[in-house]
Amino acid sequence: MKRVLALALLVLALAGATRAAEQPPVSDAAILEEGFPQTLGAFGFFSNLELQSPAHGVIPYRLNIPLWSDGAEKLRFLYLPAGVQAHGAGEGLLDLPVGAALIKTFAFEVAGQRRLIETRVLLHRASGWTALPYRWNEQQTEARLALAGARIDLATPTGAAFSYAIPNKNQCKECHALGGMVTPIGPKARNLAASWLKGLHGAGKLDAVPTVSHRIPLWEARGAAPIAQAARGYLDVNCAHCHNPAGSASNSGLDLRWQQDDPARYGVMKRPVAAGRGAGTFEFDVLPGDPAHSILTYRLASTEGGIAMPELGRAKVDPAGLDIVTRWIASMPH
Repeated sequence: MKRVLALALLVLALAGATRAAEQPPVSDAAILEEGFPQTLGAFGFFSNLELQSPAHGVIPYRLNIPLWSDGAEKLRFLYLPAGVQAHGAGEGLLDLPVGAALIKTFAFEVAGQRRLIETRVLLHRASGWTALPYRWNEQQTEARLALAGARIDLATPTGAAFSYAIPNKNQCKECHALGGMVTPIGPKARNLAASWLKGLHGAGKLDAVPTVSHRIPLWEARGAAPIAQAARGYLDVNCAHCHNPAGSASNSGLDLRWQQDDPARYGVMKRPVAAGRGAGTFEFDVLPGDPAHSILTYRLASTEGGIAMPELGRAKVDPAGLDIVTRWIASMPH
């Protein structure tokens, strides 16, 4: 129901739902100038910061399979300046013009209420993409620039404590690096709803609706999808931004992108390039029919430094993600 409501709100926004006349516009200068705005509010992305109500021109979106971040709820938004369009570049990332921004807020349930923890922004400037993290204050009224990152002690609704990490600016680059350049990760056509893309096109914000031959399945409907598609989609979203030929883990030889169709390249019977703690006592990234002896599941199941994968962005194991990858490997003929 929440997903349907979110999509309905998006359709209203794209259809030109009226905004209060006194609402100030998004600050294109804050996006384009090379400085680092000290507060999230300086951008004007939200008409109400605490409620995360998007300002005019700021469009909410969701991903079919989201990146796991210790179970955080994520609120995602796209901003496109007036008079410009995104370009539908095949099944991959939308080509977003200079002046565009991607905004992602991380929230957790604390004492029965939603608490905003951080908001990350990706700004497309003339010099390229810039990633900036903002930490929310205790009053939930503003988020301030946190270039050095932060550690925040949190507890799950069941009471289990963990240390949540806001990445520093350099760590943002580690995940968002592609060919040495900071690049968005999430808004790929194959991981976005066709209805959302059509709505964006209908609002004049996308030049053409990309043709997608095989869309990544919805995470909440993964039980109805072929197990290989659900698992490969999960790995594409959570691992492939590093594990691809131009990513920061390219030297591993492991390519976990959705479009990779060579089983050996995505780990089946593939030996690690360099043996070490990350491999444990196991010989293959993926050993068909035997997840208990596969390096991939061994690393997904760990929270220990030097072993855990992904290396950044999580302090806990994702049980649903580990389960889907485990069942995928177990289903492989051997």
